[in-house]
Amino acid sequence: MTISVGETLPEASFVTLGAEGPVEVSLSDKIKGRKVVIFAVPGAFTPTCHSAHVPSFMRTIGQFTDKGVDEVICVSVNDPFVMKSWSEATGAGAAGITMLADPESSYTTAIGMNFDAPPAGLIARSKRYAMLVEDGVVTVLNQEESPGQCEISAGESLLGAI
Repeated sequence: MTISVGETLPEASFVTLGAEGPVEVSLSDKIKGRKVVIFAVPGAFTPTCHSAHVPSFMRTIGQFTDKGVDEVICVSVNDPFVMKSWSEATGAGAAGITMLADPESSYTTAIGMNFDAPPAGLIARSKRYAMLVEDGVVTVLNQEESPGQCEISAGESLLGAI
């Protein structure tokens, strides 16, 4: 079942690349007592994710901060090495976006946002969405109908909803 507004996110672990290699990141550490934006993409370096979704949050991160958002997090079912390279290629990390890998799609599957698109080589990937989470509870959820679209899940749309 897909997560919905009013529900609490499940505990999950992500992976990021630290100075000495992969580092586990607990979702509860990121969201407890905080106001956080989480947006997810089907895949790093894929056309819409790379040219539309991440840039939309890079453009709006300051406005989210002005609205009291503590952190903007991008999640993708990729490995932490790809996420680090993608962060550097887009400038997302330098802009203040936290890039987290969900390598086994465990978080994505737990919240019911997983999908497969074998013709595109995308297996166990994340649907495209953006959400506002306050102290672990989803308060706004904007999910795209198609993974190739980036309209209601874009930074500007989520910003308009809060």
